[in-house]
Amino acid sequence: MRIGIAGAGRIGAYHANTLTNLPGVDEVVLADAFPDVARRAAEEVGVTYSANVETMLDRIDALVITSPTTTHGDLIRAGIAAGLPTFCEKPVAASLDEAIELARLERRSEVPLQIGFQRRFDAGYRRARQAVASGRLGFIHTVRACSLDTAPPPEDYIRVSGGLFRDCNIHDFDAIRYVTGVEAKVAYAVGGNKGTSYIAEADDIDTGMGIFTMADGTLVTFSGSRENSYGHDVRMEVHGSLGDVAVGLDESLALVSAEQDVAWPTGPRVVNFMDRFLPAYQVELAAFLDVARGQTASPCTVFDGVQALRMADACDRSRREERPVRLDEIAGADLAEGGAR
Repeated sequence: MRIGIAGAGRIGAYHANTLTNLPGVDEVVLADAFPDVARRAAEEVGVTYSANVETMLDRIDALVITSPTTTHGDLIRAGIAAGLPTFCEKPVAASLDEAIELARLERRSEVPLQIGFQRRFDAGYRRARQAVASGRLGFIHTVRACSLDTAPPPEDYIRVSGGLFRDCNIHDFDAIRYVTGVEAKVAYAVGGNKGTSYIAEADDIDTGMGIFTMADGTLVTFSGSRENSYGHDVRMEVHGSLGDVAVGLDESLALVSAEQDVAWPTGPRVVNFMDRFLPAYQVELAAFLDVARGQTASPCTVFDGVQALRMADACDRSRREERPVRLDEIAGADLAEGGAR
């Protein structure tokens, strides 16, 4: 199988390296809007270089999109037009309206699409989902989720990221739906800035928190920050009437206990999301190859991407308007007939 990657930045090169080591991949082709960038990345990883995406589409069996968010929509459409099974990193598109349009296109098309929410393929999140689905936790009353980055992205990235909720916590939002199997009903969120000045200058926040009331009454809290230099901290706790489970509660946890004579966790700490989720990325791309071969349905559709984006937009509106926001106030509510996946 020949896999083409559109976007030769850090995550594109990372995926290229992962794909070359997966069974059944005969060739990986790397293209970028900046040909020199693609050439250098292809040489470093040891994959094939293509001068542009258009030329690449004629020589591949499946497409992986790792380019800037503003290009996702056009590339997804190009993949569908070429009949290529397509994987696209989150978010689906730069705007919710475009993402909704792509979800409708997905439903009309026979070309399989998969959106890149790698936490669905992390062993801990999968065990938490199974624990909930099996009923062994009883009814779920509380979920807590967090994503704390060790350092802010560069200023140029912040200005086009879409904001903390869309760029960072959107992974929590998808994981909340994935683990609980339930859609969000109401969002209330707040945010602030105490750190890097260019984040505030971009009308963004470096730290945010919020609460979701889910459709079944489960209460969910989440937090996110760009300013957690002690370590990359991604966790989820699920509390039920009969039991509890936690994701990310291991020796790498970026916390220090204040209790006397407690040495745990001993480290080493994880410093970035690529290290934290390396096995999940490998499983995710292997799953996409199965999708591309027609062996399984997409495990994370454009619809799923839209639902996470709607949660992010509800949080952003809540923060700005200082009020709870119902999800049915956010565009795309009519797509939600299928519920959480």
